[in-house]
Amino acid sequence: MKHYHINVFFSAADDGWIADVPDLQCCSAFGETPETAVAEVRTAMQAWLETARQLRKPIPKPTYRPAIYQLAAS
Repeated sequence: MKHYHINVFFSAADDGWIADVPDLQCCSAFGETPETAVAEVRTAMQAWLETARQLRKPIPKPTYRPAIYQLAAS
């Protein structure tokens, strides 16, 4: 699997952790801990990519870089 960036943040509204993959539209997961959210989003990523392949949809290259990494590269 390609190395896609995963954002992890706490959602007070959901009372738990959200992990999302910016390069894969609507690919996110919930967990009671950050580690659980990341494990769940890795499963979601596999399903997202498998579905895209089956439907012959384009699979985006990993391009998302958080602003902190963009600044360091300048």
